[in-house]
This record gives sequence, structure tokens and C-alpha cells, in this order.
Amino acid sequence: MFSILLPTFNNLEYLKICTESLKKNSKFNHQIIIHVNEGTDGSLDYVKRKGYEYTFSNQNIGMPKALNIASKLSKFNYILISHDDFYYCPGWDAEFEKEIKLLKHKKFYLSGTMVGAGQVQFNAGQTSETFNEEKLINNLENIKTFDFQGTTKCPGLVHIDVWNKLGGWSEEFSPTGGDDTDFAMKLWKDDVRIFKGLGKSLAYHFGSITTRKKNKSLFTYLGSKGNKIFLKKWWITVNFFEKFYLNSGLDKNKNLIFNKYEGPLENPNKKLNYYIEMFKVKIMLLYLLIVNFRY
Repeated sequence: MFSILLPTFNNLEYLKICTESLKKNSKFNHQIIIHVNEGTDGSLDYVKRKGYEYTFSNQNIGMPKALNIASKLSKFNYILISHDDFYYCPGWDAEFEKEIKLLKHKKFYLSGTMVGAGQVQFNAGQTSETFNEEKLINNLENIKTFDFQGTTKCPGLVHIDVWNKLGGWSEEFSPTGGDDTDFAMKLWKDDVRIFKGLGKSLAYHFGSITTRKKNKSLFTYLGSKGNKIFLKKWWITVNFFEKFYLNSGLDKNKNLIFNKYEGPLENPNKKLNYYIEMFKVKIMLLYLLIVNFRY
């Protein structure tokens, strides 16, 4: 059904939870492709022992490069982009399959809904050691969700023809940060207007375990290095694109915005606030040009 791209960076216990949940909670048979970064914690041995298809690098090359390398092994028509710190809840893939049948075309980006450290707050444990699978499963029916607009997040599904046309993930964003929104921008430039989060496709998220390992020097003025790359590349910021184009992003208090899905997106309505925010963006861009920011 799907070719699942799963980069991992010395997160063996989370990788076990993720792959085991895919095996027991999926309705369909999927191709799991794991890219092992380093693997010095035993994750490389684990992947080999379990017989998963995998690619390997002896150092952490980051999510974009790992995804692109792993994608070359894809056998199915749809690519699912995954983190290694997900627990996939029962029936997660059935919701994707239903949506694909309704759409009947390739121009979309679909995602599941992250529970825990994600769109829906729920505590079933913050680490692999404290994870309470029984508590999560028993409460799934009580978790209130809805289909939401403007998703750029994982687990994310895209047709392999679209993936190949766009050249996959942009590797200048390695190790990570801004890369998911960059892919959304490439989709937008290719006239994709369906960015839909599926409220009934749930994945428990432990909270970007891999991202926590990033070098703190990436976070400086104007945000992360990824935000700067995005601004220099597209001439708008991540937040501006998500707010005015995808109808999502962050509010003024840095909380995630979730609007109910109401159909394909349209070009932004350029009212006064649009131009005010665009002026601020251009000031930021000017700063990058003055300091000669390179990537």
C-alpha cells in the first residue's frame, strides 16, 4: 500500500515501538524502509535482525538526505514520511486509504493527527520507558479530533510521482528544521491546494526526540537556521506562508493553529494585514542580505 520512509538516529527503543505498532495496527501491508543514522545504539543490528529494508550512513546526515536516500527503495505508489518516535494507532492507514479513494487524483498532501506532543494533547507517557500503550488504546474513542486545514506535518502522505517531480525533500535544510514547510511550498508551486490533516488517523508522538539532538547553535536571531534558509530561498518566512497561504501555522502566542478543513485552499486574500506582515518579512530578508547569510 504505502512505502514508509523512517529515518532514525540512535533511537532504538522508540524505533521498536514505532515499527511494532506499524506491524500490529495497520490494516494494509506496507513497505517499511528505515534509514539508520550511525546506529551505534544497536538500531542497525535491530533493523538487520528484523529483516527490514534499510539504508545506512555512518553519521547523522539529517532527515532530508535520509528521506531521499530511503525513497529510492520505494515500491508502492504512495510515500509516507514518518518520524521514529511515533506509535501508530489502530486503523491509522485505513483513513488514508479512504481519502485517497475520494480524491481520485495525485495532487494532495495528507497527514495524520499527532496525539501527545502534537495537535492533540494527551499523556500516555513522555518517554519509551513510561509509555502506557493500554491507556492510549482505551482512550482513543474519547480523543476529540477533526480534519484540519493546511497541514505540513508527519506522518505525511504524497504520491510517488509528485515526490519524484519535486525532487523529494530539500537537502539544504539538513539536519532538519523548515524542511516540511519547504516541501509544502514546493507542492504549492506545483498547484497542489489540498493540505489536509485527517482527524481519525492517529499517531502518538513522543515529542521530536531526534530534533532535540540538534545543535543549539542552529537557533539564533530570526529563529532556526531552517527558517533563515526558507526566507532566503522563497523570500517569505515559514510563518507567513503557513498563515496566509495554508491557513495554519502559529498564533501570536506561538500556539499551533488548527482550523477545520473546508476544502482546497485558494490564493491568499491580500488585505491590509497581509501587506503589513509582508513588510516585516522584507525587513528580515534585508537583514539576511546585509549579513550575507549563506547556506
